Amino acid sequence: MTPDATEDVMTFADLGLRPELLKALSTLGYEEPTPIQREAIGPLIEGRDLLGQAATGTGKTAAFALPILQRMPEGGGNGDPFALVLVPTRELAVQVSEAVHRYGRELGTRVLPIYGGQPIGRQLRELQRGVDVVVATPGRALDHIGRKTLRLEGLRIVVLDEADEMLDMGFADDIEAILQETPQERQTVLFSATMPPRINSIARQHLTDPVRIQIERETAAPGEAPRVRQVAYVVPRAHKPTALGRVLDVEAPEAAIVFCRTREEVDQLTETMNGRGYRAEALHGGMGQEQRDRVMGRLRSGTADLLVATDVAARGLDIEQLTHVVNYNVPSAPETYVHRIGRVGRAGREGVAITLAEPREHRMLKTIERVTKTRITVEKVPTVADLRARRLELTRSALEESMLEDDLEQFRVVVETLADEFDLMEIAMAAVKLAHEASGAAADEEEIPDVPLRPEREGRGGRREQGPAREERRGRGPSEGMTRVFIGAGRTGGVRPQDLVGAIANESSLSGRDIGAIEIADRFSLVEVPNHAVEDVISSLRQTTIKGKRVTVRRERFNSR
Repeated sequence: MTPDATEDVMTFADLGLRPELLKALSTLGYEEPTPIQREAIGPLIEGRDLLGQAATGTGKTAAFALPILQRMPEGGGNGDPFALVLVPTRELAVQVSEAVHRYGRELGTRVLPIYGGQPIGRQLRELQRGVDVVVATPGRALDHIGRKTLRLEGLRIVVLDEADEMLDMGFADDIEAILQETPQERQTVLFSATMPPRINSIARQHLTDPVRIQIERETAAPGEAPRVRQVAYVVPRAHKPTALGRVLDVEAPEAAIVFCRTREEVDQLTETMNGRGYRAEALHGGMGQEQRDRVMGRLRSGTADLLVATDVAARGLDIEQLTHVVNYNVPSAPETYVHRIGRVGRAGREGVAITLAEPREHRMLKTIERVTKTRITVEKVPTVADLRARRLELTRSALEESMLEDDLEQFRVVVETLADEFDLMEIAMAAVKLAHEASGAAADEEEIPDVPLRPEREGRGGRREQGPAREERRGRGPSEGMTRVFIGAGRTGGVRPQDLVGAIANESSLSGRDIGAIEIADRFSLVEVPNHAVEDVISSLRQTTIKGKRVTVRRERFNSR
């Protein structure tokens, strides 16, 4: 090695961080900054505004958290927050809050996560005592600002984390209202995995001469396999559960996330996969925070190996041992696909992104390929013969490991006794059969039809539009399994579909994708929600504001029109 061979290796100490932060990073085992941290920490410490494009898993939380802690006054502030971090979901609020707390432990930094679904009394008490960093979802932050319990006079830094996700969830107006309440001389930081025009619009309006950073996903060197292997299987809807089980049996992931569209689909698929022998856990908006924490604890400890989740519930989760991401349905937007597959293939590790596509979803799959500039290989679903071969291979590997590592001497007498009557090969085959059956390999004799992708036909069998873009349906009853909720605010109050989606997704246990048709009249709105979530939605909306006002919320009465 030449004397200057290590000159290009940057450490956290090279970034000028204070000793307390370096000690915390060393304790956590962080040795050198990631690319986004190398590029962002210096300008942020200098007080520059920043617009950063980086996917989940690139280390962007530390990229903004460390400069916040570096710039914080000695001994903390005067009780008002020094920094406000806005995030799209409650899970990400908790995760970012925990990270800031770990980094700032030596400084005694007071961090508070604020999100819907948590008792507001505790939040009020902590805010009254004084905090240094608030990590909040937009709706709950705006609620506290309206109550005068979140004081922003002393605010110096605002971070918009996963800004594209917040816009997709309908929080544009909330973000705008929050930024209007912050001091003019604040430092503003915006991170986003994708850069749609709306993000650039926010940056032009609210960032001053920002440093622009774009961290591309790590690509393989010429001749090397890509870090994330992307593959799709074409499967008729009725055969999807079987196909998923078969693909996972062949892939044998260390840990995997399967993304579904609805909570009902999550629950059904979790039950199916558990019946297939997987240690599967469900994660969706219908679960309380304590229940979600238990699920994530099981996954991180290795007592569960498969997480079946909705997008909103899984946003912001960082699972170290994750090897596979599965799209149980083709995502409705390329940006969603980018966010999902960004969870694997990190830090030089290989990952696999699997998509189960119905024959009619050809167009969306091609759109994702075009936008992401990556090739998604379409493969045939493993056959029954493929699955049997794979299971026999696993049995062979288990036997080989046993012969190399286990003490088998105690079983010699059994083999010698049987050898008096049977051939040794027959004895070995019988032992392998028993070992194979004892492995719990389920019989799977159903062949899945081999079908090609075909273009979608407009107007027939097409996918229902999601979120705010869904079509208003007038004069018809609610969809099957759905109930309409009456909300006493409409067109004359400036209410738009995204306002309703954002309020429900932020304050209740539902995600934007769980919400059905939306009808907005002049003085009221009707929103379809799943039957099981009606009371949760009504209770949550009664405790918040829509367009800054408290409104009547109840089940629809059929004569309300």
